[in-house]
Amino acid sequence: MNALPLGPLMIDVAGLELSALDCERLVHPRVGGVILFKRNYRDPQQLTALCAAIHALRTPVLPIAIDHEGGRVQRCRAGFTQLPPMRRLGELWDRDAVAARKSAADIGYLLAAELRACGVDLSFTPVLDLDWGPSGVIGDRAFHRDPVAVTELAGALIDGLRGAGMGCCGKHFPGHGWVAADSHLAIPVDERSLAEMAPDLAPYRQLKLDAVMPAHVIYPQVDSRPAGFSPVWLEKLRREFAFDGVIFSDDLSMEGASFAGDMVQRTQAAWVAGCDMLLICNAPDAVAQVLEHWTPAHDPVRSARLQRISPSAGWQQDAVRYAAGRAAVDSLTA
Repeated sequence: MNALPLGPLMIDVAGLELSALDCERLVHPRVGGVILFKRNYRDPQQLTALCAAIHALRTPVLPIAIDHEGGRVQRCRAGFTQLPPMRRLGELWDRDAVAARKSAADIGYLLAAELRACGVDLSFTPVLDLDWGPSGVIGDRAFHRDPVAVTELAGALIDGLRGAGMGCCGKHFPGHGWVAADSHLAIPVDERSLAEMAPDLAPYRQLKLDAVMPAHVIYPQVDSRPAGFSPVWLEKLRREFAFDGVIFSDDLSMEGASFAGDMVQRTQAAWVAGCDMLLICNAPDAVAQVLEHWTPAHDPVRSARLQRISPSAGWQQDAVRYAAGRAAVDSLTA
């Protein structure tokens, strides 16, 4: 096993098991994590073997992340509990806030426990965007329109995640729920003033987050650059919000990132803006270009932050909490 500090790039792998090219890239010094997709999952046994192979490549181990929120965004399905969209918790909140908080915590534990049992270290959850209505790409991924409900439910979900030894990643800072455009396909522009965005920012002010993912959205009354490429926004997150966790870029291969140029330019722009870990997904040729042409200086502060998303050692599944999570899912989906 190679001893190598974690680099600032999070990349994907081709299939259900590691190829020779995957292994070559994952031990590159500028790589520091792996993100998995639906194509990397067949069943829990296969996922466990894949994660073990990734973790065996180097020390400290490469953190393995996945988008596993519930509803439309759940990469692992067969053999996993089918989680409801977070809007179901918001609907329960409107009827019974106490029950909604408990269900959120139980589901958070279940979500993390099933992933951790297979070796996945981090899910990019919770979504902290407010459900203002126009955004189809957010939609029922959001807990609620009310920032109080979002903060309370996300906080409970985070408690559940941490109960299974998993950190959290709030997204998409400072808020993706107002704009209709999908940043996978376009560069959304949110014309609101900073004062008008206060409800969207409330969860980030109040929650203790391990990681944050900024949006590929431009807020021209604050800065002309998308948040993930904006030193203005990311310095505000660090200083005004006192956030000292990991800042993950959103996927740099998305159309919302095209603002910054080609993939090498996007990577450099997100790095200069203040992102600690830069995601390049579903673009293997672009990964090759970045590994060849992007050579940032080692940043020990950023590298140290990445260690905080590593899973806690000695975790064992709690059968009672796991059953409570399954019961919460059954109740919300009945």
